[in-house]
Amino acid sequence: MPGFLLAVCLVLLLLSPLARAGDDPLYAKNLSPVAGLFGLPSARAAGTVAGGANLFAVHSSVASHYVEETEGAEILNLDGETLRLALEWRYGLADNWELQLEVPWLDHSGGQLDSLIDNWHDFWGMSDGGRSSAPRDVLSYRYSSPEVGFLLEEDASGLGDISLSLNHSFYRDDDAVASVTLGYKFATGDEDEFLGSGGDDWFAALRFSGEHLADLPLSWHGQLGYLRAGDADVLAHRQEQDLWFAGLGLDWRVAQRWSLLAQLDAHAAPADSEIAALGDEAVWLTVGARWRFAANWSADLSLIEDVRVETAPDVTFQASVRYRPDS
Repeated sequence: MPGFLLAVCLVLLLLSPLARAGDDPLYAKNLSPVAGLFGLPSARAAGTVAGGANLFAVHSSVASHYVEETEGAEILNLDGETLRLALEWRYGLADNWELQLEVPWLDHSGGQLDSLIDNWHDFWGMSDGGRSSAPRDVLSYRYSSPEVGFLLEEDASGLGDISLSLNHSFYRDDDAVASVTLGYKFATGDEDEFLGSGGDDWFAALRFSGEHLADLPLSWHGQLGYLRAGDADVLAHRQEQDLWFAGLGLDWRVAQRWSLLAQLDAHAAPADSEIAALGDEAVWLTVGARWRFAANWSADLSLIEDVRVETAPDVTFQASVRYRPDS
């Protein structure tokens, strides 16, 4: 699946007309307690804001986790809920050059979604991977192996790892834009409370956007990137430090103020492990709707599901509000 996604991104980049800066794809991050520690960026539009202009956004996510797996001497249990609130600011340094800052706040707890998710699985007759037999609304992030382990059982909240990136639109005309991004994630979150990785990460990404796919009111966005992760004590020498990431999203403009959106995202495994939640490439699907409720304002509601089971949270509920003042 990840290889197929990379191939599709490259084909669309080469064959499709590209769009000028427009609406962003859905904001979608993997909030798995381990993978979510690293500075893997959410997809965004390739275009940059104009020189001297600003864009402000607030992203709110609630993710429910349940993984219980044993492979050889490795034992993993991820049971809990993550609330993530991120403030985003973009500023046009000059035409085609943009600075982007993201400041996250996180909360890990037992949460309140277990009953809702159990009822959903029961209604559709879906397997729940043992979730229904576990105590509800309990926080337990536990991993043990002969080499390394971690444990979090007390609620934790606070500032996460802040990220800063520089975006440059290197190709632009009336119908086209593509950009390159260089970013850095600072170790500002407390690693002992799963608020940060404990290491600084840097990443580079190629982003591109297109519109009127197959002569339909469809636009699309894609990204391909590489992240070099700093040392994270939570995984010690099991950590993988060279991570690829990719994403592809579609935006169907169903009305002047409304869009339906879907996107597929993936990234490399964060650890050298036989347990899927740590050692498999992550793939997740996001579907949602966008409402342009006022001039320069938009709001998104979306749902994220793990396509490759256990490599991302069982379910994530996501909301975003964006404001782009007149420049």
